[in-house]
Amino acid sequence: MAMNKLLNRTKGDKVIWGVVIVLSFISLLAVYSSTGSLAFRMSKNPSYFLMKHLMVLALGLVIIYGVHLVNYTKFARIAIMLYLLSLPLLIYTLFFGATLNEGSRWIKLPVINLTFQTSDLAKLALFMFLARILSIKQNVIKDWKKGFMPALIPVLVTCALIAPANLSTALMLGFTCCILFFIGRVQVKHIMMLAVAGVIGVVGLFFVSKATGFGRAATWEQRIKDFAGSSEGKDGKKKEDVFQVQQAKIAIANGGLTGRGPGKSLQRNFLPHPYSDFIYSIVVEEYGLIGGAFVVILYLLFLWRSIQIFRRCPYAFGAFLAVGLSITLVFQAMLNMAVNVHLVPVTGLTLPLISMGGSSIWFTSIAIGVVLSVSRYVDENEGKKKINEETKVKTPKAAVA
Repeated sequence: MAMNKLLNRTKGDKVIWGVVIVLSFISLLAVYSSTGSLAFRMSKNPSYFLMKHLMVLALGLVIIYGVHLVNYTKFARIAIMLYLLSLPLLIYTLFFGATLNEGSRWIKLPVINLTFQTSDLAKLALFMFLARILSIKQNVIKDWKKGFMPALIPVLVTCALIAPANLSTALMLGFTCCILFFIGRVQVKHIMMLAVAGVIGVVGLFFVSKATGFGRAATWEQRIKDFAGSSEGKDGKKKEDVFQVQQAKIAIANGGLTGRGPGKSLQRNFLPHPYSDFIYSIVVEEYGLIGGAFVVILYLLFLWRSIQIFRRCPYAFGAFLAVGLSITLVFQAMLNMAVNVHLVPVTGLTLPLISMGGSSIWFTSIAIGVVLSVSRYVDENEGKKKINEETKVKTPKAAVA
């Protein structure tokens, strides 16, 4: 009875709900398989990380359900507060955040001792805020000063604060914002100017970081050299790739077409982080190219359904909100998978809804909940229109009778 009531209250795009549930199930299988060695090293029960991840995913689904019940128009007001909150948190993280791989990306909340990446909050806040600005400025969006500048400044500020410690996330944000600008009818020449400014900014940041030692210039340079296969090992010989990329390649090669089978990965014992950054290679090793292609299709299906919501939404804010959040989620997934198959340099980005994590999954859940909130409104709006049209058709006939 309670389950039927819950299902009746569950609205929004059913395909997106299905994609989320299937990705969560794949995540459980992949995390359980890839954390065996980690559990052994930490003297934990083999199912310890599975149960922990199950709780994280369960809470993520609760977050999606709760957020999707909120009228998406309320996010326009929340966007301002969320964006203003994200800026001081990014500044604090840059100078005082927890360091991982020479980059300050994390902060720890007092009392509850929960760590989270402020860039995850900043991504969510930026796209909500950007959707609001683009919807308000549609009449003057082609004007540089009145329309484009108010939308451009938040993007530049956020990316500038994220870039020193997490350049890959900053570049991803900048690229997806350019796509959203294009969808939002910004002039192409303005977008091109932004792209040129971004390139100049990245080059400038690299040289400043290299000269001052503040930032991760050495790491960026090394990753590009490793990707190009031009870095040298201790013996003076050129090495093809970094160790983790080599192991990911072996995992994918072992998978073949149909995979080794669930829980039968060998490279999970050699990959440094098989449950996070390189979990896709474990999925391919165990489920083959068919399983890997299926994951890609799921993300593309999510994007396609979000684009359908964008096209059907009668109001600009909801349309930009749905397409902006979905593009950044899917683009991050594609970048992660591209790293695993060695199409781009190592970035450190996780695979949304599949990689093991806590706060990152919950922020992703909020974004999906917002997309489903827009979808729910669109469905209800179209349902009301259909009822009104049917009423108008039936009224004259009843009058004649």
